[in-house]
Amino acid sequence: MESLHFYEKQIFSQNGEDGMIEEVFARIQTTNKIFVEFGVSDGVECMTRYLLAHHGWSGLMIEADPFQFRQLAANYAQATGLSLHHERVTRENIAGIFRANHVPAEFDFLAIDIDGNDYWVWQALAEWQPRLVVIEYNASFPPPQKMVVVYDPNFSWDGTTHFGASLTSLAGLGKQLGYALIGTDTRGVNAFFIRRDLLPASRFEEKTPEQAYHPPAYGPDEGGHPRRSGPHLQI
Repeated sequence: MESLHFYEKQIFSQNGEDGMIEEVFARIQTTNKIFVEFGVSDGVECMTRYLLAHHGWSGLMIEADPFQFRQLAANYAQATGLSLHHERVTRENIAGIFRANHVPAEFDFLAIDIDGNDYWVWQALAEWQPRLVVIEYNASFPPPQKMVVVYDPNFSWDGTTHFGASLTSLAGLGKQLGYALIGTDTRGVNAFFIRRDLLPASRFEEKTPEQAYHPPAYGPDEGGHPRRSGPHLQI
């Protein structure tokens, strides 16, 4: 079984996602070359900068932190085809943000990395059908563990293992939304989901969470963040 992580290449992304994204779209091609990414910080290291700078894409970047957003705006002051939005993303407001920024129902790429309510926000976007979704997973809960943090619109990550959702839980949500899990990066940070109708064109096989999983390789505590339990659901 061919593994997507073999295509890791780091240009502006943190974990080699640039190469993985590039390979997926080399296979399924693009339609409108529109992206949406939220949780971009200052935009220096993110998953859509490469698409914007070198592949002629356009799209929307969303950032909540005021300081990071000011830096983001300064860094992309000369960018064309890019909209920037400053707001904390919640499951209550994300659809409104998409509508206000004229995100089409079908677009090419969605990246979700907000260190907390990622599962709930993706669930709230059922009205939109991006062709590829890359979303952060919590690798400290390996398959078949199900774990999703209890929803709190004001959730703020404290640097521990209490954030987001496990790969198994995200794979289940992906199936509900019409997506197939095709891989993760080797540092155990992001999971790649392709819209199910595009799976044949991608020539990647759908993977179980057990097949796609990579353990955490980004922190000081057994490869991950310091352990802390918190309110969560097993869904």
